[in-house]
Amino acid sequence: MYDSDNMLCLVKKAQEGDENAKEKLLLANSPLIKSVIKRYIKKGIEYDDLYQLGSLGFLKAISNFNENFNVKFSTYAVPMIAGEVKRYLRDNGIIKVSRSVKTLNMQINKFITKYVSMYDRSPNIDVLATEFGITAQEVVYAMESSRHPISLNMTIGDEEGSSNMSIIDKIEETNLDNDMDMFLIYKEIKKLTPREQKIIILRYFRDKTQKEIAEELGVSQVQISRLENKIITKLKEKIV
Repeated sequence: MYDSDNMLCLVKKAQEGDENAKEKLLLANSPLIKSVIKRYIKKGIEYDDLYQLGSLGFLKAISNFNENFNVKFSTYAVPMIAGEVKRYLRDNGIIKVSRSVKTLNMQINKFITKYVSMYDRSPNIDVLATEFGITAQEVVYAMESSRHPISLNMTIGDEEGSSNMSIIDKIEETNLDNDMDMFLIYKEIKKLTPREQKIIILRYFRDKTQKEIAEELGVSQVQISRLENKIITKLKEKIV
């Protein structure tokens, strides 16, 4: 196994087009790829196909890695490997959602739209649970069943939008360690516009409500709700 300096040297060569360096990296990191894909063995994909997907994610990690990330290459590669497998599972419908849950998700989203138009604010989870006679957990599950749920900004909290969930709770659809997930999230947050970054920082790292952010930015709470939803969706598409 190569040490960190030799690994970094090979990555640089591979990024410059050295196919031999890529082969050496793949061979040396085969145990790493196998350790990641084993989480998905019972998802209905042949092991060899899983390994190919993991290898593809690893090659993307080579292409996208930058020393300025200030993390080991292997740390960066793990979520990239898993991400490739998860995208395949998602895009090919291997992760199934029942018709009843899909129907409930549609009904919840319709209710949210109506609620916002009437009260100029988004309903929290408790309001939704009461409306549909189900538990808060069932509401969250139904809302997350859609690939692009319009209610990603909903949290278990008061009606002004006080959040009891972290950004990783909103985005995470993986069994990876939280530090791996947070690395990817921070990386993608840096790519947002200054305004988008401010909304996310105030909402999830300063624990501000949507109403408080709206007042600070001089816009309506509905606008903040919509912007937050778009930002979370953008981050989710990049990470999961």
